[in-house]
Amino acid sequence: MTFVIDASFEIDVPAEVVWQVITDLPRYGEWNTFCSECRSTLVPGEPIDMLVHLGSSPRRQREWIRTHTPGQEFSYAMKPVPLGALRSLRRHRVTPLGPNRTRYESHFEIAGWLQPVVTGLLGTTLRRGFAAMTTGIEQQATRLHTP
Repeated sequence: MTFVIDASFEIDVPAEVVWQVITDLPRYGEWNTFCSECRSTLVPGEPIDMLVHLGSSPRRQREWIRTHTPGQEFSYAMKPVPLGALRSLRRHRVTPLGPNRTRYESHFEIAGWLQPVVTGLLGTTLRRGFAAMTTGIEQQATRLHTP
C-alpha cells in the first residue's frame, strides 16, 4: 500500500528560475508555508534538515538526499523504518518546455505497513501542505521572473 501525492504546473518562466526557487533552500521561509526552513548540500547520501508545519507545532525532520541532477531533479527519503514498517520518497522535477516555459512536478509517497496509520493521522495535513508548497513555488518563480 502506498499513499501518493502528485502535483504539477506549467508556467511561463524559464526552467532556471523554477530550479532556483526549489534549490535556494535558505529562502524557503519567504514563500513556503509548509517547509519554512531547509538546509542541505543536495549531495546524495547527505542529510536534508527541514522545519515542517504539520499542524499546530512545527516539526524538525531529517531525511537523506537520494538523487540530484542539477537543473533537473532532486529527491530525498526518510531512513526506512525496520521490518518494512515505513518508507518515503519526495521528488522535485523541473522540465524546460521552451526558453520561457517550464513544467514543475512534485511527487511524495509513503509506503509500508504503518502507512495507513500515518496517513490516517496526517494525510489531510500532508495534502494541504504539499499543495501550498507547489503553489508557493509557482508564485515565487513568477515573482522572480517578473521585472
